[in-house]
Amino acid sequence: MKIVGVAACTSGIAHTYIAKEKLIKAAKSLGHEIWIETQGTIGVEDALTTNQIRDADVVVLAIDIQISEKERFAGKKIIEIPTGRVIKSPVKIIQKIEEMINDA
Repeated sequence: MKIVGVAACTSGIAHTYIAKEKLIKAAKSLGHEIWIETQGTIGVEDALTTNQIRDADVVVLAIDIQISEKERFAGKKIIEIPTGRVIKSPVKIIQKIEEMINDA
């Protein structure tokens, strides 16, 4: 499965980057490709490309705030979840996404 996403917390610092790393580690451990963009106090980092978004099976928005350019994901399956939940249970979240994609 190919996953893209955005991580963004209210302060744009700690939880943003922790959520990104947890998602990447969990997805890769389960054999998936993943790219996560961060949006925070220093702006956008690791911006997703048009091709990454186009080829993605699912979009994971690990966010606690409004993000910019959300319209890029129109027509995609989107999972929106708070950063805190991603940090606590990243593998479980990826497994639930797998189930959702397989049941579709």
